[in-house]
Amino acid sequence: MNEGSGGLGRLGTIVGAIAAPTSLITALLYYFGYYHAYWFFAYFRVNSTVLGFGMADYLMRSLDALWIPMTVTATAGLLAFWGHDLLRHRIAAGTRLPALRYLIPAVAGLGFLLALGGLWSTFTGTFLNRVLTLAPLSLSVGVTLLAYALHLRRTFAVGGPSSGEGGADSDGSDGGDSDDGRDGDGDGDGDEPTAPAPAPPDAPSAPLSRPEWAVLVELAVVFVLVGLGLVWAANDYAASVGVTRAQRFLNGLPDYPSAVLYSKDSLSIGAPGVRETRCDDRRAAYGYRYDGLALILQSGDQYVLLPYGWTRADGVALVIARNDSVRLEFGPSPSARSAAARSHSC
Repeated sequence: MNEGSGGLGRLGTIVGAIAAPTSLITALLYYFGYYHAYWFFAYFRVNSTVLGFGMADYLMRSLDALWIPMTVTATAGLLAFWGHDLLRHRIAAGTRLPALRYLIPAVAGLGFLLALGGLWSTFTGTFLNRVLTLAPLSLSVGVTLLAYALHLRRTFAVGGPSSGEGGADSDGSDGGDSDDGRDGDGDGDGDEPTAPAPAPPDAPSAPLSRPEWAVLVELAVVFVLVGLGLVWAANDYAASVGVTRAQRFLNGLPDYPSAVLYSKDSLSIGAPGVRETRCDDRRAAYGYRYDGLALILQSGDQYVLLPYGWTRADGVALVIARNDSVRLEFGPSPSARSAAARSHSC
């Protein structure tokens, strides 16, 4: 019986009994979506917790943060399974693979170095922390390689196929006449029965079976370390995607539709590029108008507006409560108005 596959199935049953897969996946998507939103709005100096995001908002943002990590992880996992299956079938067919005696130590050594570097990077800054997701991926890949090297040693190096020297049959006889003078039919002349020949010293011994609890503990530790490394990597990537999306939004800000903000009372907006106009008509429902703004997001009861002149040095973002005292009117973007003005010029 394969201890790895049996223990993995048993571990899956235990994990499934503790946490339903759907709940676990939803929690992870919420977590990654939260960090995506947090770093996106933090780029504009807005704390995302004041925007009243709901579960659906975070789940939608998590897809943007996890698309590439899930694709890369699934592809790497599929290639690893195919490679292992090819190796297993070649050995099962009796093909000798001398490279295994070098492959197993090499995989174990590489896994140890990567796992050590990833663990060290969790406690102090190393060169691995300077590259996005490199430290957590070192931990996950290193632990996976160590576990796989141990699996190869247990499965192939110890329990591999062996054949006797000199064309001996599987029962240990050489197929010819015996050396003790007995006939081929096994009738002797009263000779004493000889003791069976001892096994050669280099014959592989059967691997000792381990108790189920040891298999489960080993798989659980591997699962936890690999899982934490992948969550750590996905978290860093989600934060990076949030910042990248904010920078891309800022670069395309001149092409976004303008949002003219009307308010019953003065909002005293002093952001660069925002113009306040007071309406002279006393019968107007909204006495103040603000131009030079673009809408980033409307979430719950909040509007998030950004001035077209926003800069990283001194720019401010506006969070306006959504109620009857304000309204928005959308119009052409500044770039569209500039193009229209040029087309109508003489």
